[in-house]
Amino acid sequence: MPEIKKIPKKYQPKGFEIKYEDKYVIVGNKAQGFLTVAALWNREKTVHSALNQYVRKGNSRSRKCVYVVHRLDQDTSGVLIFAKTKQAQSFLKDNWKATKKTYYAIVHGRLAQRAGTISSYLIEDDEYVMHSTDDTKKGKLALTDYEVLKETSKFSLIKIDLLTGKKNQIRVHFADLGHPIVGDVKYGNSGTKYGGMALHSRSIAFNHPVTKERLTIEAKVPEYFTKLVDYAY
Repeated sequence: MPEIKKIPKKYQPKGFEIKYEDKYVIVGNKAQGFLTVAALWNREKTVHSALNQYVRKGNSRSRKCVYVVHRLDQDTSGVLIFAKTKQAQSFLKDNWKATKKTYYAIVHGRLAQRAGTISSYLIEDDEYVMHSTDDTKKGKLALTDYEVLKETSKFSLIKIDLLTGKKNQIRVHFADLGHPIVGDVKYGNSGTKYGGMALHSRSIAFNHPVTKERLTIEAKVPEYFTKLVDYAY
């Protein structure tokens, strides 16, 4: 794996610590609170925009850009992949089922089953909120494998293998179980602040779009995870 060259601070993408980069991909650790791509309420302060500036190195005439492969919610931190060519983007998207995505989450309470697979069909309402539905024609199948790693009197630390990548999938599934993710103001209990939403993309293993080498990139969990559940992350 090539070493990351020291990037001048003025070009470093805000909210995105680069963990791996070559001519075809950029993989990094997205900070909590940053959008992956533009939204109606925020079109500029995104990781995508910051990386476009990064690859242009301040050259206003440069047409270099990065291409979105997948997304993380604004309040989800962790490993995120961008492509540096259209061909690399197409390969990664076409082979996304071969990509293994592991998350850590801290949820409220203790689960009845310490391991299992959550399955439901998800649909989005007019308020952009996702719900599980019995309508298999309108909903999209979402599958979430999980294992409880540690419990405290209040919380459970969960390791998650994301088998499908639907919008807000992990958040909806654990809310459906009655164990919403700590700090999730959209699907959980918004009464208490915990320093952030406790959902983190811990690692991604994927096939390189050109060399076909299997790469695994990891991102350290935010500090507030350790404050909630003491564990050897």
